[in-house]
Amino acid sequence: MNAFKKTIVAASIAAATIFSGTAAAAPFNSFTVDPVGPQANFVADKITGNYTETATFNQDGTFNVSLVWTAGQFVGNGGNTAYEAFQTGLGANYGLFANYSASGTYSVSGSTTTFNFQPGTGSLDLFMDTTLGVAGGNVLLGSGNPLAGQGTLNPMLSTCSNPGNPSGNGINCGSFGASSSFALTEAGSSFFVLPNPFYSMSFQSGQLNNFTPSGTQTINGSLDVVFENAAEVPEPASVGLLGLGMLGLYAARRRNKKAA
Repeated sequence: MNAFKKTIVAASIAAATIFSGTAAAAPFNSFTVDPVGPQANFVADKITGNYTETATFNQDGTFNVSLVWTAGQFVGNGGNTAYEAFQTGLGANYGLFANYSASGTYSVSGSTTTFNFQPGTGSLDLFMDTTLGVAGGNVLLGSGNPLAGQGTLNPMLSTCSNPGNPSGNGINCGSFGASSSFALTEAGSSFFVLPNPFYSMSFQSGQLNNFTPSGTQTINGSLDVVFENAAEVPEPASVGLLGLGMLGLYAARRRNKKAA
């Protein structure tokens, strides 16, 4: 193999690596919270919690979901340090919850069901509960629209307990991830004080308990949230084109040298 071909192969592998890495965007970006109560401002990079949703699966292969997420804990230090209520006030002085709705399509292959969320089919609203469950204490902190999402349910996983899977043990029967646009309200900017302007995207990552994808189902599990700016998530196609462009420039340079 000559040097030119070796370089092309190496560059192709590098471009493919960049391309695949782009799809795994959404690092732990830090943000500063000015909490309700006596606690000092603190820096976190993730919010963990639990969700309950109602999902309706239609015979034409479409679905609709309506989800309520309740925040349980702020996490910092790259997702490694879980903060307690006495540090953040969450659960002691105020609560956080979100309403999320979306639609999409699903398909079944063997024991696996795959879900694909359709952009622009729902909404995301994040609230602060200043009265911890008493009516009238909800303050809207931010809103957005679902942009993309995908999930997989597989009751045959070794981590999933159900009658059809005797060897399964646990409640992890699949997972999902979704992204939404996100914009703070004035009240939200007083709570999430940094960065300013705040991140423009919300990423949700959840775990699925077992359920049957037909009719109307009630589903619950854990769900984590991180934030990122849309500008920090390059389009995979753009990265791929950049890699091809670099290869083209290199090839042109080689031809010019040979002509000289």
